[in-house]
Amino acid sequence: MTVFYDARGNVYGVVSPDALRRQGVAVPRSAALAAEERESWTSSAIASECSWGPGPLPAEAKAHRCDGLLVGPFQAEPPFDLLIVNTDGSLAERSGNGLTIFAQALTDQGLMSGACELRVHHDKSDALSPVATQVEPAVYEQVAGFWLALGKPGFGPAAVGAQGVESVFLAETELSHVGELVAINPQWTHSQFVRVGNPHCVTLVEHASALPDNSQMQQSTLFASLQAIAFAPPAGAGHPCRAGVNLQWAVRLSANRVSARVFERGEGPTASSGTSASAVACAAWRAGWVEAGEVAVVMPGGTAPVRLLASADTLLSVSLFGAARLQA
Repeated sequence: MTVFYDARGNVYGVVSPDALRRQGVAVPRSAALAAEERESWTSSAIASECSWGPGPLPAEAKAHRCDGLLVGPFQAEPPFDLLIVNTDGSLAERSGNGLTIFAQALTDQGLMSGACELRVHHDKSDALSPVATQVEPAVYEQVAGFWLALGKPGFGPAAVGAQGVESVFLAETELSHVGELVAINPQWTHSQFVRVGNPHCVTLVEHASALPDNSQMQQSTLFASLQAIAFAPPAGAGHPCRAGVNLQWAVRLSANRVSARVFERGEGPTASSGTSASAVACAAWRAGWVEAGEVAVVMPGGTAPVRLLASADTLLSVSLFGAARLQA
């Protein structure tokens, strides 16, 4: 049985490999093999568990009832292996909201009672698999949830495998000029590539009016243009990143507070994304918009608290707080 959780407007279904097999989805026995052979089963899993079912669609509904499927755990004790399946059947290396949801599901199942490691298996050739995240239960501003340790971020085109991008400068910060983004909106000229386990392209804008609206990004013409950039082939063009890249846009609000929008690789516009929020905070720090410490990233689905640990001009680590609730 698939259960659905919401984390800042990001909704994922959580289902065990055994439950999928009972539905006729041939999930391999190990997480590593399931990732390696994902083309043989993920589309069936999405169709089986993420469709709206019979009857009329809810008003303004997306194509699927959730932003993806969390398949796991593959064992009964930590560390726990899982796969993050996007609604197009591709795999993600990491999802902050997804891991928050998975940790809450493990807690609800009585499998997780303290800090533990979650290991996401994937099939991307430009990153090691699995990607491990240390998750710790915590209370933040009277909300019970989890801190996710996302490690040391990487910056620049090489960190995400971007090709054919030019360098530009914002003050003294070297950023990237992504021609495909500028062709859509000439205000999208300054982008920072960031890897926090998965790849991101954060475009820094001067005015909130330059942030794309989620409803705008759902429109067929703009969606197709952004999909070509964000999605890996065959759904996307694989440029500037052959494996695809998550897209964000950010504007500075006030001291250590940034507003952002997100277009996810393999999914499209989304109300929030934990790793996207972390990438935005990292890019804002590198551009001199925020100080190390706690950064608030405001998205349509909610505000994500991000902690940055720095030493001089080096960002040492990024952590994300999240909470999830079970959907009725």
